[in-house]
Amino acid sequence: MARMHTGKHGKAKSRKPAAEQAVLPEGAPSKEEAARLITEYAKQGMHHAAIGQKLRDEHNIPYVKQYFGKRLHSVLEEQEVAGEYPQDFMDLLKSAVKIRRHLTKNKNDKHNRTSLTRIESKIWRMSKYYKRTGALPEDWKYDPEKAALIVKGS
Repeated sequence: MARMHTGKHGKAKSRKPAAEQAVLPEGAPSKEEAARLITEYAKQGMHHAAIGQKLRDEHNIPYVKQYFGKRLHSVLEEQEVAGEYPQDFMDLLKSAVKIRRHLTKNKNDKHNRTSLTRIESKIWRMSKYYKRTGALPEDWKYDPEKAALIVKGS
């Protein structure tokens, strides 16, 4: 399908090397050492993306999935430091709580009211997905007060 305002089609595809072709870099730490680094960074409260960037920039591990054969979240689950909720879901909950707090003080802010509606729609869609995959309990429902408590506890 073409782009909206041009006749060009673009080149949307991944530029990562295939896992079979990937060559492990020289000077990278052992898998045990890398797993220890990941758990250390997670305990410091780093976001998954920040952990991946730190491994790439400082420890010469370009792609965690190719290095371990599994995703970063799986490594965190094995080390038992993964959060109770998925990281992207928690980010949405945090932004919804933050906007709700803003709207209690600024009642006429229509733009943020609209963005809150959009964020909560994403939360509902993602909660359906995560219930289906088992990351959330089947009886989990989005409630703004409950979300505020979850964010405060994390």
